[in-house]
Amino acid sequence: MAMKRQFAATLGTGDVVDTDFVVRSADVRAARTGETYLALEFSDRSGRVGGIMFRPPREAEAISAGTVVRVRGKMTSYRGALRVSVSAMRPTESSDSHDLLPVGTRDEKELLAALRSLVRSIADPGLARLVREVFGDVRLMRRFKICAATDSAHHAYIGGLLEHTVAVATLCRGTADVYPEIDADLLVAAALLHDLGVVDEIACGASLELTDEGRLLGHVALGARRLHAAVERLGEGLSPGLAARLEHAVMAHHGDGAGSGAAPCTLEALALAHADATDAAVAGFAAAIAGVGATDRTWTDAANAFGRPMRAPSVREEASDRGAARPGGLLRSA
Repeated sequence: MAMKRQFAATLGTGDVVDTDFVVRSADVRAARTGETYLALEFSDRSGRVGGIMFRPPREAEAISAGTVVRVRGKMTSYRGALRVSVSAMRPTESSDSHDLLPVGTRDEKELLAALRSLVRSIADPGLARLVREVFGDVRLMRRFKICAATDSAHHAYIGGLLEHTVAVATLCRGTADVYPEIDADLLVAAALLHDLGVVDEIACGASLELTDEGRLLGHVALGARRLHAAVERLGEGLSPGLAARLEHAVMAHHGDGAGSGAAPCTLEALALAHADATDAAVAGFAAAIAGVGATDRTWTDAANAFGRPMRAPSVREEASDRGAARPGGLLRSA
């Protein structure tokens, strides 16, 4: 299998392109002259890049989203945006999926250890047994630990689901420590299981694509189905009332009833919805400013999920701030 040598994030104006990408979108359009062209978007593990192909042959027009293609062309700029002016494009199976899909930065073993620790923290026998029943499924865990959390929003990379789950459950554990009226075991169990349906919603192949079930039902409904089946297998090990509160928290984790018809009606459901939203927002923000922080710039543009420029301390600024700090200064003045 050939090693990929060109990545979307490293391409600049004038570069000759000869590499593999995943087709994110491919739309046949007509120019003012009446000639057809393909408006394209490609991706690999480094990010995305636009593309255009004038007078495309039928074979190119037939290529659908999700296909891995060999692209030849040249990098050009149109209205300030970089794009590949494609001269040739054909499907290929020669590329390694690890070159095409982004991967998280956190170590998988570290995340799995954190997941196991969170499971062990559940003291309620019924909830502990249920969570172990779910994560004890070897086939499920094989998919769970490599799956992305979303196909294009937050944690949209290999291992993103595991990373997001651990973060949300950790936030929930901390929330329960602050608010003793919350059932900590119920909240942590719900947090660990809240995105269970993502393994059925997203197919992690050469690209991140929604499955048919994912498009039709969404991960909330798919997760509720898996959770309900696990509760049924457990039998009388979990009281009906506790099972209902757990399933409600999982189904209401989007906070507004989106995709499930449920809005948070318990403290645990409310806390989970806020923890889920917090981790998604912080991860999305961090991803948006990541490229800027490595330069001398301190602001992004507005072309991001938040729709506004965002501030990221530059490498030089962070070094200056650290140098200006004086150990014990705050304590000394108190």
